[in-house]
Amino acid sequence: MKATRQLHDLGQSLWLDNITRELLDDGGLAHYINEYSVTGLTSNPTIFDKAIGSGHAYDPGIHAKVLAGKSGEALFIELALEDLRRAADLFKPVFDATDHVDGWVSMEVSPLLASDTEGSIKAAKDIHQQAQRPNLFVKIPGTPEGVPAIEEAIFAGVPVNVTLLFSCAQYQAAAEAWARGIERRIEAGLSPDVASVASLFVSRWDVAVKDKVPAELHNKLGIAVSRQTYRAYRERLASPRWRKLADAGAHPQRLLWASTGTKDPAAPDTLYVETLAAPDTIDTIPEQTLHAFAEHGKVGGVMAPDGGDAEAQLARFTQAGVDLDALATQLQHEGAAAFVKSWQDLLQNIADRGAALARAG
Repeated sequence: MKATRQLHDLGQSLWLDNITRELLDDGGLAHYINEYSVTGLTSNPTIFDKAIGSGHAYDPGIHAKVLAGKSGEALFIELALEDLRRAADLFKPVFDATDHVDGWVSMEVSPLLASDTEGSIKAAKDIHQQAQRPNLFVKIPGTPEGVPAIEEAIFAGVPVNVTLLFSCAQYQAAAEAWARGIERRIEAGLSPDVASVASLFVSRWDVAVKDKVPAELHNKLGIAVSRQTYRAYRERLASPRWRKLADAGAHPQRLLWASTGTKDPAAPDTLYVETLAAPDTIDTIPEQTLHAFAEHGKVGGVMAPDGGDAEAQLARFTQAGVDLDALATQLQHEGAAAFVKSWQDLLQNIADRGAALARAG
C-alpha cells in the first residue's frame, strides 16, 4: 500500500499544493486523485504566477479576456476560477462522499487586502459568488486585520481557508473567529454548516532560525510549533463549546499543515509529511514532495494528541535566544509581503502577455 494511502487511512487528507492548466488538461490531477489519494488542492499567487509564466497554456484565455476588455485583477480572477472550477468538479465526488468535509479547492483574496478588513470581506463574498462551486474555499490571511474578516465571511456563509498562520496563538485567534461566526449564524437561525480550515505554515520556521541555533535544533522548530498547535486543536474538539456547535450541525474547522516541503537539502525530503501524520488534519503538499513521499515515504506513529515533547522543544529554542512570539509575527508579515510581490508580478506578467498576444493578433 502506498504511503499516501496509509495517511489517508489514518484520517489525514492529502491536498496538492499546486494547480496548473497542464495538470488539468493532461490528466495529471486525475492521476493524483486515483493513484496518490489526493482529495483536494490549494493555490496561492505564487503558484499561479509560476503556472502562467512557465508556458503558453493560458495564452488563449488571456487573449480572449483582453479582447473582451478585461484586465488586472478581474482578468486574473476569471482565469484562476476557470482552473479551480475544473478542479472542484474533479473533487466533487469526494466532497459529496465525505459530507462536505473533504474535496475542497482554494482561491486567495488579493494579498493587497491583508490589512483591509472591509475590503477582505467584500472580496471573499465576491469570489464565493463568482466561483459558483460549493467546494471552493476563499483564503483569508489570519493577520490581526484578517481575523474580523474571517468571522464576517463565515457569518455570511462563505467557506474560509485561513492562511498565513504561524503560531498556536495565531491559530487560536483564527479558530475563535470561525467559532464566533458559526455561533452568530445559529443565533440568527442560519445553518451552522459553513466549512473552514486553518492553515499553519511549518517549514518557514526552520528556514528562519537555521543560522541562529545549534545544529541539533535544525529542522525541529516547525514541528514543535505544529505539535503545540495540534494539542490546542484536539482540546478544542473535546470542548463543551465545540460539542454544542456539533450538536447544532456544524463541522469542525480542520487544522491544515502548509509549507510542508523540506527546504534544507541536508534533511530528508519527506521530513514534514512523515512527522506531521495526524488524524483529522490536512497536509497540503508540494508536487515534488508528493512524488517523493509516494515513492519512498514511510508512515510511522501518529502525532500525540497532547503535543508530545512540544513544550520541551520550544523551551530549548527560547534558551537558544529565539523570541518565538516576535518571530511568529515576523513570519506572518514576511509571508504577506511575499504574496503581495507574487500578486504584483502575476498581474504584470498577465498584462505583458496580454499586450504581446494583442500585438500578434
